[in-house]
Amino acid sequence: MSFLEGVPLAWDPFDEAIDTSPYEIWRRLRDEAPLYRNDEHDFWALSRYHDVETAHRQPHIYSSNHGTVLEMMGPNPMQTGMMIFQDPPDHTSLRSLVNRAFTPRRIAALEDRIRAFCRELLDEWRPGEEFDYVQRFASPLPAMAIAELLTIPDADREQARHWIDDSFHIEPGVGMINDQSITAMANLHVYLADLLRSRAAAPGDDMLSALTQAEITEGDTTRRLSIGECADFAVLLISAGTETVGKLLGWAALLLGEQLDQQQILVDAPDVIPNAVEEFLRYEAPSPVQGRWLLEDVELHGTVVPAGSKVLLLTGSAGRDERKYPHAERLDVRRTFDHHVSFGFGIHFCLGAALARLEGRIGLEETLAHAPAFTSDRARAVQWHTSTVRGWANLPVVR
Repeated sequence: MSFLEGVPLAWDPFDEAIDTSPYEIWRRLRDEAPLYRNDEHDFWALSRYHDVETAHRQPHIYSSNHGTVLEMMGPNPMQTGMMIFQDPPDHTSLRSLVNRAFTPRRIAALEDRIRAFCRELLDEWRPGEEFDYVQRFASPLPAMAIAELLTIPDADREQARHWIDDSFHIEPGVGMINDQSITAMANLHVYLADLLRSRAAAPGDDMLSALTQAEITEGDTTRRLSIGECADFAVLLISAGTETVGKLLGWAALLLGEQLDQQQILVDAPDVIPNAVEEFLRYEAPSPVQGRWLLEDVELHGTVVPAGSKVLLLTGSAGRDERKYPHAERLDVRRTFDHHVSFGFGIHFCLGAALARLEGRIGLEETLAHAPAFTSDRARAVQWHTSTVRGWANLPVVR
């Protein structure tokens, strides 16, 4: 145990009281226990930027194949087609194929539609009236964008949104892996598989059609993805691309509604907004914890961590590391920095990063165009807690 003024240092990803404001504990972890051991939940944690980035660079040591969320991690490799839970060479060949379907052209083509979605949602925000920014804007916007990217039929989009919402259901005492979330994910997978079969039979110029037509090389064999593998990717894109973007926009609105000097900078200079998106990601990472499974013994900070250990990479703490970012605890939308790890790093760098940045930029541009002066109410906001994603379920704002 480490101590500061007689208080034991303890970090528990399931402790909602800690998750509400983890910054001081993260700082103490970085200073006092950069390699932290939690015996109760059987994991190690890395909290400094350098250690987190280094682990991302070494997927041959820090494996994703045993799960990346603490409550699902175990000694047996996961049997899944989702890239986020794969190591090379399976991950390498699949990512190469998906990159050919998930192109910059397809992402850029969404800009006008995303802007229209933003205006449609923000039109409901009246002057002087309280508006739940998360429930009425930040949460629905990415779901609408993903549905557009996947060209989900309009008649099915509301049902798809319900499945997405249910897939993130949190069961008290159980976490994210529960009957409701598993059922919703299964229903979404079945629906997307049916949609993919129809696209395979009559392909168009859309991403799902491209997935069904693209070929993958394994050794001397070339093949197409199975419908199940295509559906795995689509489910991953929907789940990862919906919740984290919603959290990013929620954090941005909360902080801008509190720090009116930062809000005014973006109103006066909208060209700063892309940089502000990166600063929000650094300052409040939507996914502050990623799990890895050690494939070999590793010496860290004078201690040998044995193979077969769970290691949690604290992205949220890394973004606040004073060793990397001067005055790291201060939000500065004009901050100049070379990199953050909120999208991961290396082979598992977030496939949807370009889409998230596009949605973040347009979402903030349209928010500030609609409400060039607004305030947020943290005291009445409702936080959303999991072991891996952190943000707001409700956020009252007033323009």
